[in-house]
Amino acid sequence: MSEEAQVEQESSEAPIAGIGTMVFGKWDASEVTCEDPGLAPYINLTTIGTPHTGGRHANQWFGKAKLSVIERFINNLMRTGKFSGKKQHCTKACESAFDTIATRFGENPLQKFIDAIVEAAPCEETTRIKLGAVSQPKAVDSSPSRRLDVALRNIAIGSTSSTAKSRRTLSDGIVIELSKASEGDVNSYSVGKREEIERIAASAR
Repeated sequence: MSEEAQVEQESSEAPIAGIGTMVFGKWDASEVTCEDPGLAPYINLTTIGTPHTGGRHANQWFGKAKLSVIERFINNLMRTGKFSGKKQHCTKACESAFDTIATRFGENPLQKFIDAIVEAAPCEETTRIKLGAVSQPKAVDSSPSRRLDVALRNIAIGSTSSTAKSRRTLSDGIVIELSKASEGDVNSYSVGKREEIERIAASAR
């Protein structure tokens, strides 16, 4: 094979910015590692161009597992409140927050994001089991998909709630929540919530 043909083949196989493993066209997702083997198969960072699929995964069996975890986080930011329905605003805030994290900590912000998810994902929860006329709580193990859902929801709630009654922007709230949660700080909303859920489950064993 000639050198020109080899160069053309290598360039065709190389990932294009914004497509494949490049998140927002800036950060390489292939460098990111997940320390939790249960969550790793469900965290999708490989199909990100623009984080907006228009809900094509809806009504599909486990369709959300194929959805980018960044888009799932942005969708969780649009909960009832002042950010409801403002996907473009939440996307820009998420990108700005990742820029700030990369500048402040000098590392890939995606790694910070995945570490925050691992720290915020509860391993146990409680359910209510009815025996005759008596209903009592019982501790159960959480499935990996459920753990990821709860972690994303609590990180998003912590990010948006930190903007309430303050001058913080949504981007600032995301930076604060991710930086605290990735270090396992109990002052973080998501990590504190995980501690509370697991404490209640431990008492219901």
